[in-house]
Amino acid sequence: MTHTDTPQITGGDPSLYNDDLAPIPPERRSWGAFEIFNVWNNDIQSLFGYTLAASLFLSYGLNGWLTFAAIVVSGLLVMWLVNLSGRPSVRYGIPYAVMARAAMGVKGARFPALVRGIVAIFWYGVQTYFASTAVALALRALFGVEAVEGGFLGLGTVDWIAYIIVAGFQIGLFLMGIEWVGKFLNWAGPFVYAVMIALALMIWWQAGNGIWAEIGDIFQGGGSETSTLAGFVAVVGTMVAYFAAVVINFGDFSRFVRTEGEMRSGNFWGLPVSMAFFSFIALFITAGSVVLFGEQLTDPTAIVARVDNMALTLIAAVTFFAATVGINLVANFIPAAYDIANMSPSRISAKTGGLITAALAFVIGALWVSLISQIGIAGFVDTLGAILAPLYGILIADYYVVHKRQLAVDQLFSASPSGTYYYDGGWNKRAIAAVAIAAVFSVGTVWLPALQSLSGFGWLIGALLGGGLHIALSRRN
Repeated sequence: MTHTDTPQITGGDPSLYNDDLAPIPPERRSWGAFEIFNVWNNDIQSLFGYTLAASLFLSYGLNGWLTFAAIVVSGLLVMWLVNLSGRPSVRYGIPYAVMARAAMGVKGARFPALVRGIVAIFWYGVQTYFASTAVALALRALFGVEAVEGGFLGLGTVDWIAYIIVAGFQIGLFLMGIEWVGKFLNWAGPFVYAVMIALALMIWWQAGNGIWAEIGDIFQGGGSETSTLAGFVAVVGTMVAYFAAVVINFGDFSRFVRTEGEMRSGNFWGLPVSMAFFSFIALFITAGSVVLFGEQLTDPTAIVARVDNMALTLIAAVTFFAATVGINLVANFIPAAYDIANMSPSRISAKTGGLITAALAFVIGALWVSLISQIGIAGFVDTLGAILAPLYGILIADYYVVHKRQLAVDQLFSASPSGTYYYDGGWNKRAIAAVAIAAVFSVGTVWLPALQSLSGFGWLIGALLGGGLHIALSRRN
């Protein structure tokens, strides 16, 4: 199927329609496989993504080749999931918040959009703070300023300047439009790879050929009580959970792609292939840190600090900034902007939604050091994220099984009580019931010790439960 099914809708009910939520016609789509490839590159290459990739080789005592295999398997699994969620948006040119109306009802879709938006706003603020630490690193290196403890809300003067710079940069880039966001991602993805390869070569040059012996030791694995199968499953589950937030709203990006084939190609090169390559770089640098510093360093900022080179510090700061801003735009800013716009399309455009996102997230990021990181609010956000698992399953089951890949797109923008997706007062109560029942399990993986071992695969199981219940309840009706 191609985007030739995109309808030409010039208007709709004001409570459901604005130009940002409307289907994107084929002639306005400019993204191809390279843009999608870089969406995933920027997602993988964040500071957290690097640390996660490096630690997977050390945490479970697996043979290195098995760890690589698990990473590739998880990449293939995520690729399959986003191909499913991205295909309807390529075909019809609609974002996630609009596609959800088919399953949840034209009013009920505000619920999954709100949940996804809250999660995105929280993490957008947190990632903005972490991106600002890279800018602060560069500013201190340039001006010879020492880091100080304390300050207003736990941030010193340099920290505040860096935080404001990052917040302003992200807003400015978003306001310039999706084309500029795509250009930034296309620049940031290859740039980060180039710098990481250069860092790996520098580490190799300093560590010498002893690095290969250390890599061999890591590849041998061992030293863990976890069984081989359990370790393999844990690596796959962890990587799937890492991408879970983007999986559900991937349509926010695939709607800009010219063809489904280009989307699939970008997903292939950006997920299993790029994940394996980036993971090897992380392993290589971590092994080098053992030779050079006598300990396994999985945080790239710690490695750069040990090397103590001004040029490397500045380049690394720009790299970490670009990578973190990239994932912030992909996983948090753009989804939240669309989700907020969907709450009241007649009053809120995507740009306005972006400004609301930025304002709320600015407060969250500013409070991260002094308050939020201390009270453990992440459990609240993880709970909201767990609700997204059955929502994903319901959206996919609704499109592929219940509606058999056919949507009446004009009805997605209709508030008429006789509309196809109006259901009961605008809400599909069967879908809401399926979310509630399946969410008991997926939320349990966050809070119940007996289920926490399933936290990685809890997302997948929650999605399957939600989808299965939705199909069953829909057929009963």
